[in-house]
Amino acid sequence: MGSEHGDDGLRRRGCSCTKDDFLPEESFKSMGNYFRALKETPSRFIDRVMTRSVDSAEIHDMKARSGNEMKKTLTWWDLMWFGVGAVIGSGIFVLTGQEARDESGPAVVLSFVVSGVSAMLSVFCYTEFAVEIPVAGGSFAYLRVELGDFMAFIAAGNIILEYVVGGAAVARSWTSYFATLLNHKPDDFRIIAHSLGEDYGHLDPIAVGVCAIICVLAVIGTKGSSVFNYIASMIHMVVIAFVIIAGLTRADLKNYSDFAPFGARGVFKSASVLFFAYIGFDAVSTMAEETKNPGRDIPIGLVGSMVVTTVCYCLMAVTLCLMQPYGQIDPDAPFSVAFSAVGWDWAKYIVAFGALKGMTTVLLVGAIGQARYMTHIARAHMMPPWLAHVNAKTGTPINATVVMLAATALIAFFTKLGILADLLSVSTLFIFMFVAVALLVRRYYVTGETSSRDRNKFLLFLGLILASSIATAVYWAMEKDGWIVYAVTVPVWFLSTVGMKFLVPQARAPKLWGVPLVPWLPSASIAINIFLLGSIDEKSFVRFGIWTAVLLVYYFLFGLHATYDTAKATQKEKLTLKNAEEGSVVVAEKYGPPTLDH
Repeated sequence: MGSEHGDDGLRRRGCSCTKDDFLPEESFKSMGNYFRALKETPSRFIDRVMTRSVDSAEIHDMKARSGNEMKKTLTWWDLMWFGVGAVIGSGIFVLTGQEARDESGPAVVLSFVVSGVSAMLSVFCYTEFAVEIPVAGGSFAYLRVELGDFMAFIAAGNIILEYVVGGAAVARSWTSYFATLLNHKPDDFRIIAHSLGEDYGHLDPIAVGVCAIICVLAVIGTKGSSVFNYIASMIHMVVIAFVIIAGLTRADLKNYSDFAPFGARGVFKSASVLFFAYIGFDAVSTMAEETKNPGRDIPIGLVGSMVVTTVCYCLMAVTLCLMQPYGQIDPDAPFSVAFSAVGWDWAKYIVAFGALKGMTTVLLVGAIGQARYMTHIARAHMMPPWLAHVNAKTGTPINATVVMLAATALIAFFTKLGILADLLSVSTLFIFMFVAVALLVRRYYVTGETSSRDRNKFLLFLGLILASSIATAVYWAMEKDGWIVYAVTVPVWFLSTVGMKFLVPQARAPKLWGVPLVPWLPSASIAINIFLLGSIDEKSFVRFGIWTAVLLVYYFLFGLHATYDTAKATQKEKLTLKNAEEGSVVVAEKYGPPTLDH
C-alpha cells in the first residue's frame, strides 16, 4: 500500500511498521531529544493540562490525520440496532443469575432499573456531544474539548480497558452458552492450568477463535456489519420474547415471597455490577462520523435502543426469578437451567442459541466501537499514529481493529468473568461521570466569553455537586446502618444544583439537539454514577488503581511528549499558513491580483 500524508505533514503507511509510524514526533528523533523532553516534563504537563481542543479541530483537523475518510452509510435504524446489539448480551444472560442468587434475590429487577436509569442519563449526555462533535473519538473527543488533553487521556486509557475487558467477558460467556448448547459444562472446552490459579487458570481457546472471526467481520465494512447486526439482533429479540412469554407460563409467585433477601445494599451492589449489562451504547456514539444525519439519527438511535434494552432486561429478570427460587439459579447459564428445572429441557437450546446470537452482536459492535476510539486517540498521537490509519477500500480502521481484538483475545484466554465484570464497572462508571461533568462545562463555560465571576460560581457549585456525591458514596460503602451523613450530603447536592440552575447563566446553547433539564439531568448522572462506584468491592478499585498507575507511567514517558510535539507542530503549521495568506493579501493590495501568462 502506498504512502499517504495527513494534514500534519507526517507520512502514513497502511501496512508499514517503521519507527516513524509509531514515534514520528521530534522528541523521539534521538536520545538527546528524548532526554531534553523528559527534562521539560513539568512545563509540558502544565501546557497539556491547560489546553482544551475545539469542536472544529476534532471534526476537521483530526479526521484528516487518518489519510482516508470513513464512509457515511448509517441511519437511525442502523444506530438503533447497533445499540440493541451492543447492549443485550452476556449481561442479561449471565450476570442476571449471578447477581440474583448471590446479591439481590428477586429484587434484581430493581437493580436493573437503577443501573438503567443511570445508563439513560449517560445516554442523554453522550447524545448531545455526539450530535455536536460527530467524530469517531466518542467520549475521548468530548473530554479533549471540555476538560483538556490530560483528563481525556485518563478517560482514553479507561475506555480502552472498558472495551478490551468487556469484549473478553463476552467472549468467555460465549463459550459458556456454546457448551450448554452441546450439553457440556464450560470447563469441558477450556484448558485447566492449575499453576496459574483459580481466577486465571481456565484457558479459553474458543473465546480466542470467536474474537478472530469478529475481527474479520469488523474490518470488512461498517454497513455490512450493520446488516449482519440487525438481522442477528432481530432473531435475538424473538428469542427474548420467547423466554419472557414461555417463562411466565411457568411462573410461581411463591418465588417472589422473599423479594429483597439482601436488602437495599444488595440491590445497589447488584446495580453497580449490572451496569456492565448496559455498556456498549457508547460504541454507538463512535459511529457518529459514519452517520448520514447525526442531528436526527443519533438521538433516535441511542435513546430508542436504551429504552428497548431496559424494558427487555427488567422483564427477563422478573421472568427468571418467578421460574426458580433465587437460591437455585445457576450462575453460568441461568435461563437454560431454569427451563430445565421446570421440565422444559428442550427450551434451553433456544435460550443458548439466542444468547450466542446476542453475544456475537455485542462483540461485533464492541469491536467496531473500540477500533474507532483507538483511531481518534491515535489521531491525537496519544497512541502511535499508525493506529489512526483508515483503509481506503473498506473505509475502516484495520490496524486499530486488529490490535484491539488481539488484546481482547489475550485477556479472554486467561481471565474469569467475575473479575472482568467488577473491574469493567469501575472503569465505565468513572468515564460516564466525567462525560456528565464535561457536559456541564460545555453549557456553562466558554473561554473568552464567560466572566470570571460566573466561572467561579460555576466551579463552586460543580465542586459541591462532586464533593457531596463522593461523600454520599463513601458513607454508603463504610456505614451500613447510619443515615445522618445523608441528611447533609443530599441537601448539599440538591442546593448546589439549584444554585447552578438559577445563579449561573448558561454560556452556550446546543445547536441541533440538547440534553433536557440542564443542570438537573447531568448532575443526577454524576451523583448516581459516583454512588454506584461506592457499591463496588475493594479489589476492583485496587485493580483500577494499578491500571491508572500504568497509564500515568506511559503518559509521562511517551504520550505527553508525543501530544505536546504534535500540538506545537500543528500551531507552527497554522501560523505559517496564516502568514502566507496575509503575505498574499499584501502583495495583492500593492500590485493587484496575480495574472496568468500565456
